[in-house]
Amino acid sequence: MFQTQSAQYLRNDYLRRIELAIAPLTVDQIWWRPNEASNSIGNLMLHLAGNVRQWIIGGVGRENMTRDRNLEFSTREQRSVEDLKAILRSAVEDACAVIEQVTDAELAEPRMIQRFDTTVFGAIYHVVEHFAMHTGQIILLAKAQTGKDAGFYRVRPDGTPERLY
Repeated sequence: MFQTQSAQYLRNDYLRRIELAIAPLTVDQIWWRPNEASNSIGNLMLHLAGNVRQWIIGGVGRENMTRDRNLEFSTREQRSVEDLKAILRSAVEDACAVIEQVTDAELAEPRMIQRFDTTVFGAIYHVVEHFAMHTGQIILLAKAQTGKDAGFYRVRPDGTPERLY
């Protein structure tokens, strides 16, 4: 159940919200930074892909991989919106495939990831929480660029919310 719900959050909730929020943006808007202490949407998407791959594919799945975390934040190379979406979607899909194969017994197995002692459960929990936090940042940056609500929900006449994605 935990594994299924974690993959659901990553793939169908957070990734989908990111894709919807950035859909109206130009490449310049994707790479805009409010200031030098902040990240662009492009940098955050590269960072999420790197984090997901390191913690889930490398850590949980035990595949060899390399990551240049500093480059995720420092790059100013304006990759296209489609390229960024493909990079992030690929990382999420690969990670969900690993997560969905984890057994309940494996959740307690220890892992050392990014010099942190954790468990398989802890690694998955970290990635879902981390992804959620940066999803919120991306949505905020997209709204700052468009001046519009992301349109994920509407309120029905009876007052109940309806999810639109």
